[in-house]
Parts: sequence; C-alpha cells; structure tokens
Amino acid sequence: MKTTPPTSLSSLCMVMDNSKKLGTIVFLELFCLGCLVISICNAISDVACIESERQALLRFKQNLTDPSDQLASWSNGGNGCDWTGLVCDNLTGHVIELHLGNLHNPTEDTGFPGKPFERSRLSGKVVSSLLDLKHLQYLDLSGNNFGGQIPGFLGSLHNLRYLNLSNAGFEGSVPKNLQWLTYLTKLKSLDLSGVTLSKASHWLEVTNALPSLIALSLSNCDLDPVPPLKNVNFPSLGALDLSYNTFSNSISSWIFTLTSLVSLDLSHNSFQGQFPDGLRNMTSLTYLSLSSNGFNSLIPNWLYSLNHLQHLNLGSNNFQGTISEGVGNLTSAISLVFAYNKLEVAALRSLGKLCSLRILVLSGLKLSQDISDVLKSLSGHMSNQLGQFKNLVDLYITNNSISGPIPDSLRTLTSLREVDLSENRLNGSFPDRFGQLRKLEVLWIGKNMLEGVVSEAHFSNVTRRRLLQASGNRLSLKVSPDWVPPFQLGVIALSSWNLGPRFPNWLRYQKDFLFLDISVARIIDTIPDWFWNLSSQFFYMNLSHNQIQGRVAGILNTNPPLGYASSIDLSSNFFQGPLPCLPSNVGTLDLSNNSFSGSISPLLCCKMEEPKSLGTLRLAYNHLSGPIPDCWMSWPNIFSMDLKNNNLSGSLPSSMGSLSFLQSLHLRKNNLSGVLPPSLQNCSSLLALDLGENKFEGNIPNWIGERLSRIMILGLRSNDFQGDIPHELCALGSLTILDLAHNNLSGNIPECFNNFSAMASVRNSSDPISYSFGHFKNSIETTFVVIKGILLEYSTTLQLVTSLDLSDNNLSGQIPVGITDLLGLRSLNLSINRLLGKITETIGNMGTLESLDFSFNQLSGAIPPSISKLTFLSYLNVAYNNLTGKIPSSTQLQSFAASNFAGNTLCGPPLTDNCSINAVEPDAGGGNSEGSEDGLEVDWFWFYVSALGFVVAFWSFAGPLLFKKSWRSAYFQMLDSMGKKARRCFC
Repeated sequence: MKTTPPTSLSSLCMVMDNSKKLGTIVFLELFCLGCLVISICNAISDVACIESERQALLRFKQNLTDPSDQLASWSNGGNGCDWTGLVCDNLTGHVIELHLGNLHNPTEDTGFPGKPFERSRLSGKVVSSLLDLKHLQYLDLSGNNFGGQIPGFLGSLHNLRYLNLSNAGFEGSVPKNLQWLTYLTKLKSLDLSGVTLSKASHWLEVTNALPSLIALSLSNCDLDPVPPLKNVNFPSLGALDLSYNTFSNSISSWIFTLTSLVSLDLSHNSFQGQFPDGLRNMTSLTYLSLSSNGFNSLIPNWLYSLNHLQHLNLGSNNFQGTISEGVGNLTSAISLVFAYNKLEVAALRSLGKLCSLRILVLSGLKLSQDISDVLKSLSGHMSNQLGQFKNLVDLYITNNSISGPIPDSLRTLTSLREVDLSENRLNGSFPDRFGQLRKLEVLWIGKNMLEGVVSEAHFSNVTRRRLLQASGNRLSLKVSPDWVPPFQLGVIALSSWNLGPRFPNWLRYQKDFLFLDISVARIIDTIPDWFWNLSSQFFYMNLSHNQIQGRVAGILNTNPPLGYASSIDLSSNFFQGPLPCLPSNVGTLDLSNNSFSGSISPLLCCKMEEPKSLGTLRLAYNHLSGPIPDCWMSWPNIFSMDLKNNNLSGSLPSSMGSLSFLQSLHLRKNNLSGVLPPSLQNCSSLLALDLGENKFEGNIPNWIGERLSRIMILGLRSNDFQGDIPHELCALGSLTILDLAHNNLSGNIPECFNNFSAMASVRNSSDPISYSFGHFKNSIETTFVVIKGILLEYSTTLQLVTSLDLSDNNLSGQIPVGITDLLGLRSLNLSINRLLGKITETIGNMGTLESLDFSFNQLSGAIPPSISKLTFLSYLNVAYNNLTGKIPSSTQLQSFAASNFAGNTLCGPPLTDNCSINAVEPDAGGGNSEGSEDGLEVDWFWFYVSALGFVVAFWSFAGPLLFKKSWRSAYFQMLDSMGKKARRCFC
C-alpha cells in the first residue's frame, strides 16, 4: 500500500499564528523530511522483480496445468512482483515467498458454514527452475494435484523457512535418500500432510536433524507405528501433528520428552487403553487433541491442572466415568470437546466458571437432565442467567436425552453464533427467544418433539441466519403469502414441518441456498415456475413425500460448489410429463413414485459429450415406457440403479456392461424380454441384481456364478428361464437371497448349494450381514422377498434376511442333504415342483428357519422328528405330498393350520385324525381283527349304498357338462382361474 502525503502546504500556514513562525519553520522542515521518506518508500515498493527469477517462474508455469487460469497474471509483460502468489523483498526485488496453495480469496463465502470456496487445482510437474529463486523463504504448494515423488532439488533452497507440500498430489513412498531435507537448516515449519511415507521412524530421524524446526505436520501420511528413537532432539519444536495415521496401542514415549510442545494433535489414530500419563509433564500445551481413538479409561484429574490449555478435544473415544469438578481449573480454555464418549457430566456448574470459553461440545454423552437445569448449571449459579458465558460462541449438546422446553435464559448468551440442540427430547413450542440472538448464524434443533406454530415474529430480528436445521419436529409455519424473510439461508432443513398446503412462496427470496429439505411438509400444490430459477449452487434438494404436481422443467441447472455432485430427491409426489435432460454434475437423482411417462432417453442420452457424475438413479414406480436406452457408456460412475415397476420393454442394451462400478440393479416388474446380454458379466461389482417379473428367457447364464462373484442378492423370479440351474452358482459364497421361483427350470437341485457360505453362517441382530452398497456406509438397499407366502419389501432389516426360493418350477430328484448345512437360512421354499424322496432327517439343524414350504411335491415318508427343534419356525407348509405317519409334536407344529398338512396321509394335531383310531400310525396295528384279513371289518351293505350314491351324484354333475357346451366351457374357465389363484397363494 502506498501512502500519499498532504499537498496543500498553504492551508497549513494559514492557520498558524505569526507569533509562532519559528515553530512553523521547524514543523515544515520535519514535514518535508517525512515526505522525502515516504517518497523513498514508494520507490522501494515499486521495485521490479529480478529478471532471472521472473524467467524461472515462467518456465515453472509452462510445466503446470491451470484449468481455472489462476496464474493468468504470470505473463511476459508487467512486474513479476505483482503476480498472483508472489511476495518480493521491498529492497532487493528478490522473490522471497511463493504461495500456490489454496489460491482462493479467503473472503469469498459459499453460504455454507465451515466450507471454503475452492477452484480447480493446479497439476503438472514441479521443475527445477525454482532453484533460481535463491532467496526463497516461503514455499506453499499445498492443495494441488502434482504427480510423482517430492522433488529432491528442494533441498537446495537453503533459505527456506516454511515448506508446505500437504495434499499436493505427491504419490507413493518418498525416495530413501532424504539428505536433501537435512540441508534445510533454516526450516521452521514443515507440512507433509497427505503424502504417503514409507517408514515413519526414518522420517522422524531426518526431521529430528532440523535444528530450527518449530512446527511439523505429518498428518494422513500412512505412518506405521513408531519405534522409540534413541536421540530425540527437537530443541525448538512447538507444534506436532501426527493425526490421521495408523498408530495403535500406546503412544511412543519419545513424544512425551517434547516438553516444549505447545500444540499436539494425535487424533484419528488407533491408540487404545489408558489416558496417556506422559502428558502430565507437558505443561506448556495450549492445544491437545486425542479425538477419534480408542482410549477407554477414566479422565485423570491431573489433566485439569494443565492450566495453559486453551483447546482440548477428547471426542469420539470410549472414555468412561465423569467429567469432574476439576474441569473448572482450565481457566484458559477457549474450546472444550468431550463429545461421543461414555461420560457423565457431574461438573456442569464448574464449566460455568470458564469465562473465556467460546466453544463447548457435549454431544453424544449421557446428559438426561431438563434443558433448564443444564443451562442453570452452566451458568455457575442458581439464577436463570448465563452472564458468565457471555463469550460463548458455539454450543453443541446434540444427541443426548435432554428434555423440557427451551428456557428464556438462552437469550442471555448474546454472543452465540452456532447452537446445536438436535436429537434430544426437547418439547414445547419453537422459542421466539432465538430471534433475540442477533449474532446467531447456525441453528440445529432437528429431531426433537417441538410443536406448535412458527410465525414471522420468530424471525423478525434474524438477519445473520445462514443455517436452519429444524427437521423432525411437529411444527407449522404460518406466514403471509407475501412474507420476505430478513435472512438468506444457505441451509434450509424443515422436513416434517407443516408448510402447506400451498407451496411456500417465501422460498422465492432464498436465492443462494446450498441445501434444501422440505420433504414430508404437507404441500398440496403445483410447483411454481420460479422455483426452477432459484439457486444454481445447491448440492442437496429434497421435496419428497408431498403432493406436488407439475412438470419438472429446467431441472436442474445446478452448479454446486466445492466439487460436490448434487443430490436431488423429488420422489413420492405427483410430478408428471416427460423426463428432463439430466445435468452432468448431478450425483444422485430420485424421481421414483411419481407419474413421469415416456422414454428414459431424454434424461440420459443428452449432453453425452460432458463428463457425468451420476452415481445413484431411482426412477421406480412411474409410467415410463419403451426400451432402456443404449447410452450407458456415458455414465461410468453409476453404482445404484432402480427402474422397477414401469412399463419398460425390449432387451437389455449391451452398453449396460460398461457400468463397471454398478453394485445394485433393480429392473423388477417391467416388460423386459430376451436373453441376458453377455456384456452384463462385466458388471463385476454387482452386489444386488433383481430382474424379477419380466419376460427374460433362455438358460440362466453360467457367467453369473463365474464373473459376478460378489453378488449377495439374485432375484430372477417370474420370468421364462428354462433348463438346469447352473452349478456355477454354487461359487457365490456371498449370496444371501436367491430367488428363482416361477420359471421353467428343470433337473435336480445342485448338490453344491451348501457352498453358500453366507447362508450357512448363523447371525443375529447384533451381527447382521454387511451390505456396503454405494459409496456411503449407511446407504439403504431394498429388495422384494416372498416369505410365508407373502411378497414383502425389505430395506432397513434386509441385513437380517436370508432366503432360498426355487418354488413353481419343474425341478425333480431329491432334496439335497447338504441344503440343511445352510444353518443361517431363514426362509426355504421348494414348493410346486416334482421333488421326490424323503425330507432329510437333518432338517432340524436349520435352527434359524422361520419359513419352510415343501408343498405340492411328491415327497414321501414321515416328517422327520428333528423338525420339532425349529423353535423359530412360524410358517410350515407340506400340503399335497405323499407324506405319512404322525406329525411330530412341538409348540410350533401344532399351532399351524390343518390345511398346511392336507393332501397327505398324516395324522395327529393339528389334524383331527387320531393316529391310533384310524390305524395310520406306523407299527400301530398289533394283531389282525376277526373277519378281516387285514384287520379291518367291512360292512358291505353300506358299501353298496355309498357306491350307488356316488354314481347318481356323478351323473347329476357330469351329465349337463357332457351334453351342454356353454356349461362345460364356463366350468373349465372357472377351474383354470382357481388354479392360477392357488399358485399365487402357495407361492
């Protein structure tokens, strides 16, 4: 910045008294001297960059890729010292600082708290022309995408004081020869975060040789556990960051010798056991983070004697016991994080003594008090005021069991900027006192039990609000149609509020939102045209589960910041018309359960030249028709696709085989036909494949078992597949649901089905099957399964379902004995086939079976007694076989309907036939009865009477059918209809 001195000296002279002429002369002389100094400084500030260094920088730029043109000022013309990212010495013109990390303007704001604006990163090669910058003291290349190893020539920049290569894209292990680093003897700060290093001990030995080092960051470097170093000598080290590595067990003792440390970050590792006692002597610490480890001890009281601590983070561990009263001794504390531990807070009143505290995080603990008591305790005295917390800026008490209405005392925390009270049991109305917190920018209050009406008055003074997350309450927003909110929100989350029935008109004034969730909001209206012209910066939009109608026009000209791919959920509404063209930067699209019609092609086959981000596509339950388009090669990132319950027709396009990341594919209940294309075997990441209720034909391909080795759910139900079940399916060890029902399959059930190891493993609700669909750990997969004769859709409980359904085919032969090795199977359906032989004696080993159906086969022999061991069995059907003997006794078997045992020669409860009276119990006969060779006496009179009655009844029924064509046609149509209904009921 240049300073310009005053130019009107006559104005100064005019105000001076003549009696002070001597003083005036002295003043003017001093003033002129000042002007001379300023002129010299101005000349120095315009010093030109050294030409050799300027050319070196241009050569450096030639090897870079700059997609955002951040280095546009680096050109042949102009002064190099004015270039972006450069700082020159004011006297010599030498380049002394080069800032190429995070080149964004820090004043730019996204409207989303905590997220900086980010441009595209630099990439390319870091070349040795930088060696011409011999006076360089500061080099920052962080946050870019340079390839290859860290260039060793950096060791020749002997004047470097600051070197930041963090997250700069340098890959692989750094070369073994690290002597270049030891040459940087003046280095004070070194940041290699995000660079994969081969041996931590080697790197620490090298950095140990840097005598001037003050700050060292090796975060996220994939460091191995560190053995003790013999000669630790960091004489000046004040800050050490080893977070986000793979350290485990206890902390190496050499760290505790660094008693001059001011800042220590060991978070996000795998340290376990007791609280590290060696920290006791590190009394200079002002910053300590042990968060996201596995410590499981009590918090020692001596920790609270480290009275220089300003920032303490112990979150996300397994610390137990209580936060003691000693916490009040941390009088320098600015931020305290105890969140997500097994801690009780006995020291809320002591926390009220910390007058400098600005950030307090008590989320995920065992707080169960009334919210008023919590705030009273924090105040440090029994009044309802919180004046001692006047500096508190951020307060987080989410995910506890705090109850009661939000008290008036909260309004005394006038400095509050962020408040998170979500996921508690707060009740009462939405407090208008939030409107009195004029500095409040971020409010999280979702997932509570608040109810009542929220009006314009609640927001009258809220001008700084940027985030409002209040979803999951029973609140109603009642504002005038022309209300203009006094704020511009970046995050609007009002799911489960009553915002209807009209579409909220006040949204038209929120033009900069990044996140919008007004799902389940009782909106019954046509979506206005202006809505599609609002924010183009959003990365999340959810209007689902309302009754919004209209066409989706201009969807979604979205350009989300920060490199996000946007997520759009318009599901479960009344949107209609054709599908829009999908922008390339949409990552998740859910239009399911609407009334969209026409082809899918306009959505997917437009702008094919642009790179696509789509990962999840859900279009189920619409009226879409026509063939599935053959342009999937333009969507390589799709991992989940659901197109079920439409009217799609034709065969599967071969380009679907290009979806190498596809994990979930649901095409159930369409009119698709043909054979499965061989290209589909290239989708080797598939975990769930549901093609049920279509018209696919041909043999089940062998490559399903050979190439789709990870598959867990395979549904081919209700198609026209024929031939044998391929033995290659037995290689699918991860299979948990196999549904081949309602096809034309023949041959024997493969003996190797006992290789389904996931079905053989016994699991319970605390140890469910691990599904990892998509890129998100908790992403929900849904599928249909027929259990107990009922078609059910599973989603959140899918991890507990194991099912094998081969019903309604033409399978023959015996039931493989090995099938009873599937000890984790919960549902087994082999009904309506031609299976022979006996029910295997070891059926009782399948202890988790809940549903078992062998009906409509040709099974013979007795029901094995071991079946009575199936204590979880809630459905059993063995009707219409050739089974004989007594039904085994158990609590479950006698509770089933008698119809489930019909069509056999069985006796005993629940049947009314008594085995001993009717003589059908095996070996129950004893001696022969008199007058009968087989032990049964026959009354011949009643035999002839019965025969005559049968003849009369038969011709009374069959005669009209034989001689009257219309009756005969109607009768057989009725039989055909009843047969179809019976098949659906049993299957």
